[in-house]
Amino acid sequence: MIIPPYLKPGDTVAFAAPARKISKAEILPAERWLQSVGFNVFYDDRLFAEEHQFAGSDEVRTRYFQDLLDNDNIRAIWCVRGGYGSARIIDQLDFSHFREHPKWICGYSDITVFHNHIQQHLQTATLHATMPINVTEENTQSPAVQSFLAALTGKTLSYDIAPHPLSRQREFSGILTGGNLSMLYSLIGSPSDIDTSEKVLFIEDLDEYLYHIDRMMLNLRRSGKLANIKALLVGHLSDMHDNTIPFGKTAEEVVADHCRDLNIPLIFNVPAGHLPDNRAFRMGCKIEGLFKDNKFIINSLDHE
Repeated sequence: MIIPPYLKPGDTVAFAAPARKISKAEILPAERWLQSVGFNVFYDDRLFAEEHQFAGSDEVRTRYFQDLLDNDNIRAIWCVRGGYGSARIIDQLDFSHFREHPKWICGYSDITVFHNHIQQHLQTATLHATMPINVTEENTQSPAVQSFLAALTGKTLSYDIAPHPLSRQREFSGILTGGNLSMLYSLIGSPSDIDTSEKVLFIEDLDEYLYHIDRMMLNLRRSGKLANIKALLVGHLSDMHDNTIPFGKTAEEVVADHCRDLNIPLIFNVPAGHLPDNRAFRMGCKIEGLFKDNKFIINSLDHE
């Protein structure tokens, strides 16, 4: 696995909007924070393009992201928000220069498209982390923002995982893959589909009906995505919906039910996803879970 160079003071972080549109006001706190910790920030007017809900047309978003990939002065691309749209441009991007000069691609949710595509085709690590839309003047010292900074600069990432009644907290290690469950489901059978065999799979999701969670987990089972994984890590399953006739299980119970016959570690309460406590993880890198001082700890590493 290729690890992009970690950032140091004076390096440049670019803002990109491959999905939903963004305003200047929404990125200012993140821009000011990056500058306060020693980084330069790059973007141009194309970042604020609009086409209905998108940050400009597919062509505009593709061209802008391509320019960032090909610019050697940019050391990380921080996607400003998710929403929907990354899958519409991923096949038009040329990663040949990125292959020779890798940089960190950062974000979560819809940015799962990039995490999966880059890991599968370029064997290069990416960063699952909070995004500028989530940064405010008040939360720059939060675990989510500080873990993003630690990950970007090569610091150790280590998180205590609280017990959960459905967890099977057993020790594990392997390469981390996955991301947003809805995006993983949508990518199956596409060029951005991931190989989960012998990997540690991470999932999280937001604003879904409980039967949708069941349908997506069933698809992961039937397509073999759960068959040979080393562990399943479950982040935030937030703001779930039910029908008038209840589905009868929580989202966590749905996930656990689909893993009932899998003899693998099953770890709930992983602090990542669509809640403020969205810690950074290096996708495509080694991750380990172990017991230390009577606590279960997850370490996100960058080596075998």
